[in-house]
Amino acid sequence: MRVRKLMVLLLGMVLLLAACSGGSDNPSSGTQEAVESGTNSSTENETSKGTDETENSGGDEVYRTPEMDFDLGGKTIKIVSWWDMTIPEDTPDNIQRKKNLEDLMQKHNFKVEYVAIDYGEYQEKVTASLLAGEPVGDIVRLGKTYTVPTLVKQDLLWPIDEYTKNPVAFNQKVTNEYYTYEDRGYGFTENQANLVQGIFYNRTLMNQLGLKPLQEYVNEDNWNWETFIKVAKEANKDTNNDGKLDTWGLANSSLMDHALYSNNTGLTKEDKQNLEDPATLDALHFISRIATEKLARPTEGGDWTEPGQFFRQGNTLMYAGALHELSGMQTDMPDYDIGFVPFPKGPNATEYHSAEALFQALTIPKAVENPEQLLYIWEKINDIESVYDYPDQASYETLFSSEDDLNNAKMVAPNMIILDHNTFPNLKYYDFVGELNEGISVSTVVEKYKSTFQAAIDEVYGP
Repeated sequence: MRVRKLMVLLLGMVLLLAACSGGSDNPSSGTQEAVESGTNSSTENETSKGTDETENSGGDEVYRTPEMDFDLGGKTIKIVSWWDMTIPEDTPDNIQRKKNLEDLMQKHNFKVEYVAIDYGEYQEKVTASLLAGEPVGDIVRLGKTYTVPTLVKQDLLWPIDEYTKNPVAFNQKVTNEYYTYEDRGYGFTENQANLVQGIFYNRTLMNQLGLKPLQEYVNEDNWNWETFIKVAKEANKDTNNDGKLDTWGLANSSLMDHALYSNNTGLTKEDKQNLEDPATLDALHFISRIATEKLARPTEGGDWTEPGQFFRQGNTLMYAGALHELSGMQTDMPDYDIGFVPFPKGPNATEYHSAEALFQALTIPKAVENPEQLLYIWEKINDIESVYDYPDQASYETLFSSEDDLNNAKMVAPNMIILDHNTFPNLKYYDFVGELNEGISVSTVVEKYKSTFQAAIDEVYGP
């Protein structure tokens, strides 16, 4: 894997030198940021060739927006997020994106300003600016939970799906599946990578306990809820015979989101509660089993970080979490070998999944003129021929020392599910989960909350 990484970086250097020695009219670009919002009168979609289709690397044909000619008169395009989205020069791909942006700024006469607003005040500040008709930026990052349908229904954002057809520069699922309302797409991103969630496990402890390697379950296509429960029970051990458990199989006592996405379901489905769907009921019964069979390590009164702290102690086999947590665990657990497998499949799933419950993407406020120019610039920045074979390759190859772990992350990433229950402020999600974790029967909890869920959904989707 290290050799391959070196080859990728060397290839990137060669490509970069070739690009810099050539002309500036390079149509490539591909995944980070910058765009425009033109208030100029030249909105021409005129083109050289009506439907510009050109070859991507590997010979595949992809749609590319025809060349546009406009002058933004020195306008500063503001790109707003809760972090600074300045394109870094940290990879060959980003170096090419930055060069594309510089060429576009010169060609179309504009500047870019990246605005970072603290996450704690972000939603309130940005939403207020949209409602006032004075958006804080031309391209604004918005969380799906408060955007679709709430802000979209108020006609505050442009539908942009007609301008995001280039699959190299735009993640097609984001626009056409995740950020849709009434068959139009309102969000976009150049980022082709997805959040990876699954099971981190202590391979050192697994070997000490003499357990079957978790990777073997994956290799056998037998990593499912039943085998997961079996492994958790096997690792709950009293190794010193003092009458108390001193190793545990599972750090997390609450796994609702993981149960839902691993069974390809959710608590809500568009404008309806989904509690009585068979796949959802399966997930709720799985959660109930974890509680009633006392599979997880008991809480010691800690907060939401407690499961991660349990895992770091080295005496708990499995922790369900997201990939961005791995580097911290590796730092805190230098004496342990940490592995990664997908979250086990539920009975309604045919493949392993990941999920995101607080998804976000970029949008263009309705008060901004000429969205087609903004999307054109974003496309031309990000339409690059990447030196990488797949999204997040450089990150994966840095994080993982095991080829199996890396392949597991690659396997779940394309199958990300968006969980929408956080869209509804009055859903009583934590009360619902709390009662299941207390051991109250699934049928009782569902009957109690289904009307509450629907009422909370109607508050958001209603007229």
